[in-house]
Amino acid sequence: MTSSNLPAQAPGFRLTVLLLAAGEGSRLGSYPKALLCKEGLSLMKHLSKAIEEFNPVECVVVTGFHAEAIEAELARIKTTVTYPMKAVRNITPEKGQASSVRLGLESCTGEFDALLVVLSDQPQVGIKEVRELLEEYAQRVKGEEVILPMVDGQRGNPVLFSKQAVLDTLTTPGMVCRTYMDAYPQNVRMMQTPNQAFIQDVDTPEDIQTHKLSVR
Repeated sequence: MTSSNLPAQAPGFRLTVLLLAAGEGSRLGSYPKALLCKEGLSLMKHLSKAIEEFNPVECVVVTGFHAEAIEAELARIKTTVTYPMKAVRNITPEKGQASSVRLGLESCTGEFDALLVVLSDQPQVGIKEVRELLEEYAQRVKGEEVILPMVDGQRGNPVLFSKQAVLDTLTTPGMVCRTYMDAYPQNVRMMQTPNQAFIQDVDTPEDIQTHKLSVR
């Protein structure tokens, strides 16, 4: 087994996490989804505790519309975890998620083997889902650079990218993770899973009720 194919728990495996939290939350009345609360803790705090299980090299949080509020929460979270976290602010979040993804990729400065790209509004994503992706990553064959969860034919999130996939994306101006996958489908390993957490997110007030979330 080569160093790039190490399983998640192997010594020397280095994971970086990119959390996208720049959205406006317009359908929630312009509320930051990352700050929705589950069992008294923000979704961002839940995720930060979940990924701690995997000893990440760093977590990069891209902020935007609600930058000050999310960065304040991040400052509190940083004091409770054992790995580095930093915020990078997208000053033009109105350009859409792709601009945040690109900024995030450019801001991942630590040495890593794989990058986990996570959305901020998936309340059911936790240790189980990250482990599932990393175990799939350990089984990939040569040329497979992306682990994409698929649930009943639907693309899910988070998505796991090899360091090579990240480097290849950054060498192409304007390219982001989704366009990389579309351009190189042969590099994408589909992870077929019944786990609904990968396709559950929060877009409406009804979703808040469904997932038993609350606002501060």
